[in-house]
Amino acid sequence: MLKILIPTLMLIPTAWMARPKWLWPTTLMHSLLIALISLSWLTNMAETGWSSLNFYMATDPLSTPLLVLTCWLLPLMILASQSHTASEPLNRQRTYLTLLTSLQIFLIMAFGATEILMFYIMFEATLIPTLILITRWGNQTERLNAGVYFLFYTLAGSLPLLVALLLLQNSTGTLSLLTVQYSDPVELSSYAHKLWWAGCLLAFLVKMPLYGVHLWLPKAHVEAPVAGSMILAAVLLKLGGYGMMRMVIMLEPLTKELSYPFIVFALWGVIMTGSICLRQTDLKSLIAYSSVSHMGLVVGGILIQTPWGFTGALILMIAHGLASSALFCLANTNYERTHSRTMLLARGLQMVLPLMTAWWFIASLANLALPPLPNLMGELMIITSLFNWSWWTIVLTGAGTLITASYSLYMFLMTQRGPLPTHIIALDPSHTREHLLMALHLIPLVLLILKPELIWGWAS
Repeated sequence: MLKILIPTLMLIPTAWMARPKWLWPTTLMHSLLIALISLSWLTNMAETGWSSLNFYMATDPLSTPLLVLTCWLLPLMILASQSHTASEPLNRQRTYLTLLTSLQIFLIMAFGATEILMFYIMFEATLIPTLILITRWGNQTERLNAGVYFLFYTLAGSLPLLVALLLLQNSTGTLSLLTVQYSDPVELSSYAHKLWWAGCLLAFLVKMPLYGVHLWLPKAHVEAPVAGSMILAAVLLKLGGYGMMRMVIMLEPLTKELSYPFIVFALWGVIMTGSICLRQTDLKSLIAYSSVSHMGLVVGGILIQTPWGFTGALILMIAHGLASSALFCLANTNYERTHSRTMLLARGLQMVLPLMTAWWFIASLANLALPPLPNLMGELMIITSLFNWSWWTIVLTGAGTLITASYSLYMFLMTQRGPLPTHIIALDPSHTREHLLMALHLIPLVLLILKPELIWGWAS
């Protein structure tokens, strides 16, 4: 664990001491090395228990894929941000890199924590760098409003969690993930216990986000700079799913009765947010709403608590992290050239940037779950386990997959096909940097087809 954490900590002095012209190359190489070393965590995925253990930090098959995804994303964010921060003063570029690094440190400590309280503190700590990224480096004037939404939704959801955790500590005497799963199930009968159950899961449902408490997400995505959108879509939403998987094991007897409304909301959200995507004009907003609809499936998969549901949820989280992050990068390459996110103003780009169209095509297909890709594995496992739980859900999930295919096609056709608008006269050609960025997103996604047991979690 420390062989990743200490180099990540050392990225901060690197960002402040590197010479100006070497600032981006050194931080990029350093973070890429960390990402490559983090792949060594995947070596012992055949075991189902905890490994690389000390008292505070450990990995197991549930947290390892998320940890590797976190480490993999930092070099990609540095690659994506290079162009639009180039015009800023040097100190601001250094601050920007420091924020991205601190975000990675908090995330590694959140996913690796064996104490639930440490997970909670790191869960909250990720708010600060993300908030600064949105409110300082966002594009529009709305960014302060988006930051306030983001902060208050998340804080209002996670304060009950702190109280619930302290109550759990009081009743079981420990909050360590290593021992708490073996403690006797709490006798949950009274009304207060039901409130306690809701308090435990509310924070994660807001973070996921569940339909109904999702309003902060499109705002935050639309206003954030590209690195903010990438880390938000790829890793920060996954914190909610990871926390739910960890907590649901301890809430055993109550979940059977109390999870119905949340599953209903999640599956209704899949259809509603998909329908919202069909009439979006703003490209980033469309990708943000599609994240809500994918995460709705994940919530359903976790709450029915079957091994298939858990596995499907984990696979879908990893696959969605790579695919939606790739889509945000593509939206950003369009934005850097046309300075508009409105799909009507930047269409027909296949005429000008044919190679980018290939990346758009692959990323859109990944988003709509093309057969061999992990996105489909995750969705199929969740849909199957939901169908076994109640066959009525096939109506909702089936409609959801149809709508997903429709808006992915709509997004691709709107941005790439058709005549080139007359106001687009001169566009920069696509750079090697952008092709590398897309390749580093989509190659891991394709390679996961060959060895899906890396992201199965506990299914074995």
